[in-house]
Amino acid sequence: MTLLATTHPKNSPGDEAAAPEVRTLAERVFHQLQDAIVRGELAPGSKITEPGLSKTYGISRGPLREAMRRLEAHRLIERVPHVGARVVKLSMKELLELFDVREALESMAARLAAEFMSPQEIQGLRDVLALHEGQADLKRGEAYYQREGDLDFHYRIVQGSHNKMLMNLLCDDLYYLVRLYRTQFSASGARPQRAFVEHHRIVDAIEAGDAELAELLMRRHVSASRANVADRYATILEQPSSTSTD
Repeated sequence: MTLLATTHPKNSPGDEAAAPEVRTLAERVFHQLQDAIVRGELAPGSKITEPGLSKTYGISRGPLREAMRRLEAHRLIERVPHVGARVVKLSMKELLELFDVREALESMAARLAAEFMSPQEIQGLRDVLALHEGQADLKRGEAYYQREGDLDFHYRIVQGSHNKMLMNLLCDDLYYLVRLYRTQFSASGARPQRAFVEHHRIVDAIEAGDAELAELLMRRHVSASRANVADRYATILEQPSSTSTD
């Protein structure tokens, strides 16, 4: 299950010429590992180690160490006394608190987006939804997977708020943790298709400049996701964490 095949530079550790390549490799490793965590390939609560990840994914230890520091900063892995590093596994209380924060802040972002998004930015939202509509998993009603950043509907809404504090909180500090639970636990039953329809209604309100409606629709959208995620996550919490990369 190799994520990355690398050719390691022959430079010595003190060779400054190797630094840009190492930083680039660490960036790639970070994105590949965070994607593995978000998709559940590295399960919530599973113990992870540098030697284990290096062996499993064929990643050299230097870039891996830097990537793990970033994963910890983005709350995707945590250090547990007498256990070591493991993939984050929120309690139900923590999960509900996360979605409460998300509901409050993203509804605010939608209201501001209705006031400040340009026609070009709104068209960008439409383009993202058109791209999502073509996804096979969404067509089958199985899931609604969104790539990160500009290909993520919610990320674009927050960017469209033009509020730097909201962007720092929702597009950086909490982004990957929220995305993990959205991706792994929000798709069940008719929820993927409903979420997609709700996205279109939110954009309609933003385009109409109806800030109050955009805020209300986003609040309802996140609330529905919260209920769905909590229901599915409850069954996960009952399962023991046995997966490890040792």
